[in-house]
Amino acid sequence: MSLQFEIVPVTPFQQNCSIVWCDETKQAALIDPGGDIHLLKEKAAELGVTITKLILTHGHLDHVGGTEPLAKELGVPVVGPHKEDAFWLQGLPRQSEMFGFPMTDAFDPDQWLDDGDTVEIGNQVLNVYHTPGHTPGHVVLFNEMAKVAFVGDVLFKGGIGRTDFPRGDYQTLISSIKNKLWPLGNETTFVPGHGPMSTFGNERASNPFVADEMPLY
Repeated sequence: MSLQFEIVPVTPFQQNCSIVWCDETKQAALIDPGGDIHLLKEKAAELGVTITKLILTHGHLDHVGGTEPLAKELGVPVVGPHKEDAFWLQGLPRQSEMFGFPMTDAFDPDQWLDDGDTVEIGNQVLNVYHTPGHTPGHVVLFNEMAKVAFVGDVLFKGGIGRTDFPRGDYQTLISSIKNKLWPLGNETTFVPGHGPMSTFGNERASNPFVADEMPLY
């Protein structure tokens, strides 16, 4: 019994949507279904899994653009992010205009997430960590058994999330990474919102923004 996942890059921003499933029950969640929903449905069918919920790490358009139509079509709930990102979700029509995306209506999830919450996918559990900085309501999802974290735009291989958006904050982001992510273990693999996977240990050793010799502020 274990958690499995497959990454499907979507939208012109090549955002990593993760199809995450319990190999025992074949129940699945989509983390950050940003768009190209036909690709996501095709891949889920190919994997033989049933999507039971959509999970959002934060409210930026490239991560959430396909959420509402997909939730309606599949009749599944939307979970996350933290309620501090409500203003991003309410601002989706403006984000669509700004980035030249198809018009995306504002929405609220069925459930906001808080630090310490858990999300179940079949018999698997994702632990929720509130990790503000890139956006104020960003969350990270961690599966203890598989030692894998889905970190959205908090951390990248060799980089960190932007903090120049409304209510972004550089010091808060660095603190989220060092105080929330590093304790999950150097061996933990993470799936970022864009680009290749890495491990927390690799980033602690070599990431120019958050390597261990860097100060916290």
